[in-house]
Amino acid sequence: MNASNLLDRISVNSDVMAGKPTIRGLRITVEQILKALANGVKSEELLEDYPDLQSADIQAVLLYAAKLVEAEKVYRIATR
Repeated sequence: MNASNLLDRISVNSDVMAGKPTIRGLRITVEQILKALANGVKSEELLEDYPDLQSADIQAVLLYAAKLVEAEKVYRIATR
């Protein structure tokens, strides 16, 4: 599955989860999955805990986060 197809799994809808990015419009947010992974929850556990979740969804979450970080820019501000 290419990057574009993976990112298509992430949706933003102001009527779902207060507009936070979700996976395929489900009530599972990108944030939830990222926090779980950061806290050591294994992908296999997430797939068991969320039956609607697919392994490609976890890949999509990671790619989405990577794209956000990639787009970050840091500018130096001159101080006097």
